[in-house]
Amino acid sequence: MEKKETKQHVAESAAETEQENGPLIEDEIERSKVGIMRALCDRQDPSTKEVDDLMIRRFLRARDMDIEKASTLFLKYLDWKKSFLPKGHIPESEIANDLSHKKVCMQGHDKTGRPIVVSFGNRHNPSKGNPEEFKRFVVYTLEKICARMPRGVEKFIAIGDLQGWGYSNCDIRGYLAALSTLQDCYPERLGKLYIVHAPYIFMTAWKVVYPFIDNNTKKKIIFVENKKLTPTLLEDIDETQLPDIYGGKMPLTPIQDS
Repeated sequence: MEKKETKQHVAESAAETEQENGPLIEDEIERSKVGIMRALCDRQDPSTKEVDDLMIRRFLRARDMDIEKASTLFLKYLDWKKSFLPKGHIPESEIANDLSHKKVCMQGHDKTGRPIVVSFGNRHNPSKGNPEEFKRFVVYTLEKICARMPRGVEKFIAIGDLQGWGYSNCDIRGYLAALSTLQDCYPERLGKLYIVHAPYIFMTAWKVVYPFIDNNTKKKIIFVENKKLTPTLLEDIDETQLPDIYGGKMPLTPIQDS
């Protein structure tokens, strides 16, 4: 009888923990480090209570489970969120120009449930845009992607399509700003980035950006040859979910309409 009550108490305690801090983390070491980091960060910023354990674990993983480094990154993120997302979201009226070019589409999920995003490099023209609006557009895009993730899924798949990309589309400052936002504010959200149709001239820009990409992110980036494009994408994405422009059956949907 006593054992049964103990088991029931443990189950109830786990359920309460999941309700408060999100799904229970099974790995004992990760769970312990998440608890320590939560306590440390909560002392400095009480808004730590508003995030679940999975978010804290993502920051830990982004810093190779180093609690001190992960806490520094996380507290910096909380400050950034208060100043950059005071309303909790980016209003579409603030990024109308970037949205009008349909630079990013989001539709379907890969075989593990990760949302699929397609970004078109030749639809971005920095001379006709505003750097601050582009930063807001990047955050709007990442927030939309995260909201699309099914329960239990923490990452997304991206296809960076550089068909027709030229020097007029090159925006080193914008690329670095987007990279910084992804790595520092949405760590461990990118599952894989396929770069397709990359012209030779793009490598000039790539050489500038590459040193700023952290090692964890570098492992997730794949350049795909044109002749292997559809078979490579089909390894992760079912034909019914693959965008039709890559040989699948899923029509593209601009991110604002997804």
